[in-house]
Amino acid sequence: MREKAAPTSATTDAWIGLMRAQQRVLAAIEKEFKAAGLPPLSWYDVLWELVKVEAGRLRPFEIEARTLLAQYNLSRLIDRLEKEGLVRRESYDEDARGCWVTVTEAGRAMRARMWDIYSQSIETHVGTKLSEPEAKALAALLAKLS
Repeated sequence: MREKAAPTSATTDAWIGLMRAQQRVLAAIEKEFKAAGLPPLSWYDVLWELVKVEAGRLRPFEIEARTLLAQYNLSRLIDRLEKEGLVRRESYDEDARGCWVTVTEAGRAMRARMWDIYSQSIETHVGTKLSEPEAKALAALLAKLS
């Protein structure tokens, strides 16, 4: 049986640093959304995926694949987005077993409002702490992990 290699100290430190940075930055962004009277970041993620596609609509499994949301969380989130008039469900086929999730004009407007805060948060919590070459180097390193 082949022995499994343990991560090096440097690899472990990189992992811990990555997780801490992610948690701190996301917590700061969520706090700034709340202070601005906006919904959570997960709403932005779904609205952004819908706005990005030409038709403005995706199947729920496509949204799940493009975000970090689990299916059971996504279903409840789509319910909340629909209740707020930000998305609507449309039948996918004649027997209505499947559906599209389509962004509404109100959803597009909400995503734009959220981006005003989100973009400033990214600049505050990432952009002001890294030079342009450092940001490019970090992006290149993180791309190796995906």
